[in-house]
Amino acid sequence: MNRKEFIKNSLIIGTGLNVLPSFSMGLFQNSYSRNQLIGLGNPDIIGDSYTSKMHKETVIALAKMKTAAALESIRIEVVSAYRSFQRQKEIYEDKYQRYISQGLSPTEAIEKIVEYSTIPGTSRHHWGTDIDIIDSNAAQPENILQARHFHGKGPYCKLKEWLDEHAESFGFYEVYTDDPHRKGFEYEPWHLSYAPISRPMMKAYKELDLKTVFQEEKIMGSEHFTDDFISKYRNENILDINPDLL
Repeated sequence: MNRKEFIKNSLIIGTGLNVLPSFSMGLFQNSYSRNQLIGLGNPDIIGDSYTSKMHKETVIALAKMKTAAALESIRIEVVSAYRSFQRQKEIYEDKYQRYISQGLSPTEAIEKIVEYSTIPGTSRHHWGTDIDIIDSNAAQPENILQARHFHGKGPYCKLKEWLDEHAESFGFYEVYTDDPHRKGFEYEPWHLSYAPISRPMMKAYKELDLKTVFQEEKIMGSEHFTDDFISKYRNENILDINPDLL
């Protein structure tokens, strides 16, 4: 084993072990408020930009993973991190109004939105644990977040192969996996979640009454959210994810 390989392996093993105590403690952390869970404020979020705002423990784990990846000339760059309830509401309502103006019914507009976007209060990005990443050392395609760029001869293949081998040792797991039996959101190889925090947050989130949340926060079009729609959305878009994150 040469010096570079020794340093790389030591770093990966060492930082992975450093994640484990946090991971174990996180599993028993259940004191999350309603507002934390739906993106209306979280004292543990740090950072000052769309790509740097994250849960403070996610920041530490990500820094360790970036350092290890750099040894393989992979430069992990975050293109999306924490997203507040208000920001998700703006995205959702902009699409809702646009689709309505194009002649879609409220129900049709909602169904079209949730093909690719989350309803405000239901995004994993509200937790500060989830990140969308690319390799900024690679030649950048025009539209970066496409699954084909992470496979075959795509520019992010090296990143994907490295993540498949090492990401979990830092606590990061792919959320929307390439499982043909999975429903809900499409496969997103760029979307990772820091499990030591997102697992207990998911456990707490599952106790929320989504219908009440939607009504209390006056989400546009929520009067058209039937019980069947909410149940289907919860089971497919929120819960049908990588089982290692449940």
